[in-house]
Amino acid sequence: MIYLIRHAHAVAAEEDPVRPLSKKGREQVGEVCGILRAGAGFKPAEIWHSPLARSRETAELLAAGLGLSAPVVLTPGLGPDDDPARIAAVLAAEGRDIAVVGHEPHLGRLAALLVEGPAGAGDFIAFRKAGVLALSRKGKRWRPEWLARSP
Repeated sequence: MIYLIRHAHAVAAEEDPVRPLSKKGREQVGEVCGILRAGAGFKPAEIWHSPLARSRETAELLAAGLGLSAPVVLTPGLGPDDDPARIAAVLAAEGRDIAVVGHEPHLGRLAALLVEGPAGAGDFIAFRKAGVLALSRKGKRWRPEWLARSP
């Protein structure tokens, strides 16, 4: 299973150029943790995140909020404008459950590529902040299983 997760709400760049999570963002992660606790099976082997603060903080709060022992790993290729084909290739070789915390438009393009294959590479599936899309492997492609997001 692959879990694609958009980072939670961050402060505006004018307030802090590093753009850490806002109070609202921390609350969103808490709400998503509650939803994931109530469901079955969110147990990734690793939680990957981009180098941006809002992605790292979302990953760390998810791990802590769910009591996961999965390492939180800085992973190249998860920036907002990175090529999703790079991460799609890495995920194709993975045999473990992985959570990927990232940004739009990258996540939306990655989801379209994983689900639709190369024909869907230019398409875009919109992710709400703190949204989680679970995908299971179906041959060389992936199938959406469920979607969780903060209310």
